[in-house]
Amino acid sequence: AGADTVKRAVELDLASRFQESLVCYQEGIDLLLQVVKGTKDEAKKQRFRQKISEYMTRAEDIKKHIEKEKQAGKYHKQIRIEEDATGFSYEKLFQEYLTEIVSEVWVEDPYIRHVHQVYNFLRFCEMLIKGPCKVKTIHLLTSYDEGSGRHQQVSGLEEIQQSLRNYGVTLNITFSSSIHDREIRFNNGWMIKIGRGLDYFKKPQGHFSIGYCDFDLRPCRETTVDVFHTKHTKKV
Repeated sequence: AGADTVKRAVELDLASRFQESLVCYQEGIDLLLQVVKGTKDEAKKQRFRQKISEYMTRAEDIKKHIEKEKQAGKYHKQIRIEEDATGFSYEKLFQEYLTEIVSEVWVEDPYIRHVHQVYNFLRFCEMLIKGPCKVKTIHLLTSYDEGSGRHQQVSGLEEIQQSLRNYGVTLNITFSSSIHDREIRFNNGWMIKIGRGLDYFKKPQGHFSIGYCDFDLRPCRETTVDVFHTKHTKKV
């Protein structure tokens, strides 16, 4: 298993898919270290240690390369969420980018319209409140519900706005009829673009079915998540 994982790491490395390669190198190194512990043959141990040392050096080089890309604003990571995949709650997608210095968040998503979409946004806000970051301002740019649900949409968002005030967070809501892009930005330089915006979860089978409350267990619709790092985060 360790050899297969490292082989995959090398393939991803050669394909310049460095973020995925780094994860495989780290997993492969851990597996090979376990093999070393269970091996009594000293010659084999020595060969394993030499290979592990080489892989560790390469993994460290990749880490440095990724950090340089971040600093230069060239970092790009892509996550493909397959149809019916689980384990992609907002916490899983965003948590690693919500560092303690995050104080301002911009959400551009034209589909915070229907009740379940407003609930999605509420869950996103709850994640920010619970995270290690100290968010003070959230900017939401969305579009009006074009049907009879506009009043419910506006009242729902205003209720979230009022609730956030209790936590010392200001929510600025702006509506636009021409918005099409979907992206989320943090003032520490991270920008996440999700093909379906926040609405990438499937409708649960029932109110008492697994995945109704825990979004890690909720099946997803197929979409792509692109993560970038830039020194300049524009404001809505």
